[in-house]
Amino acid sequence: MSPDPGASAERTRLAWRRTGLSATVVALLSARPAFRPEAGALAWLAAAVAMAAWVVLIALAYRRSSALRRMPPQPARRAVPAYALITAALAALGGLVVML
Repeated sequence: MSPDPGASAERTRLAWRRTGLSATVVALLSARPAFRPEAGALAWLAAAVAMAAWVVLIALAYRRSSALRRMPPQPARRAVPAYALITAALAALGGLVVML
């Protein structure tokens, strides 16, 4: 039996969705310190950067997910490396926020 090319695209699309959901959690946790009463400008800046990175991540994930719905699925050119870079930056920002 031949493998189903649509199944791997569907699994990848679901993985993009899971990654987007986990990025949402990281962004919200990174923004959380800005809502403390004693929060300063640095906390608000970190929250703004986290939300901006989250918007870009979700837009990239949506674009890649749409490309995977087509038959045959369109190859990823720049979306995957950009997503990886922004995810790493968001993780570093989350780590810095925890240390504040």
